[in-house]
Amino acid sequence: MTTTDTTARRPRRDAQENRRGILDAAAAALASDPHASIDTIARRAHLTRRTLYGHFADRESLIRELVELGAGRFNEIAGSVHDDDARVALATLASRLWGEASRVQVAAAIALDETHVHDTADALAPLRATVLRLVRRGQADGSLREDITAGTLARLIEESARMAITRLDVASPDARGLAVRAVLSIAGLSWRECVDLLETHPAILDVTE
Repeated sequence: MTTTDTTARRPRRDAQENRRGILDAAAAALASDPHASIDTIARRAHLTRRTLYGHFADRESLIRELVELGAGRFNEIAGSVHDDDARVALATLASRLWGEASRVQVAAAIALDETHVHDTADALAPLRATVLRLVRRGQADGSLREDITAGTLARLIEESARMAITRLDVASPDARGLAVRAVLSIAGLSWRECVDLLETHPAILDVTE
């Protein structure tokens, strides 16, 4: 590799590292303060405000990219759930999503708030498709409620998960279990059935992250 090649590649690598640092700093800053300013994020990233604006036009564009990255991670998790029992698969999905979102709850809450959740509908399409597929399977075998349509039930489950992520105290040791039981309850299980399912499948809540 020539000196010219090395020089040409260095700015691109540095720019990529700066961008990644800005995104990490933004996630950390928003976790501490959902109203964190561009200046605060730039300081946390050890960059100037001017450098930050070289990557993102404004605070909203920065948040949008964070949302898209989070949606991508949620979709990866959705693709990792393969249990044949729709109830177990749904509970596992809820538990793993909770684990991901709880680490950056404020940023996740911003991603899922009324302002941004509609903008990220396409980005979350694989996750939503997974939930709908599980609902249809559960309704077909009678393990999930059948009194409402699959599409409506899938959306109610999504709203239940969103509420858990934005409202529950992540410091509570019971938070994951509460989030999972909320999803299962909306899906049609009684509280006793929720308890039995989680006792029968302890690995759902015993997740190493």
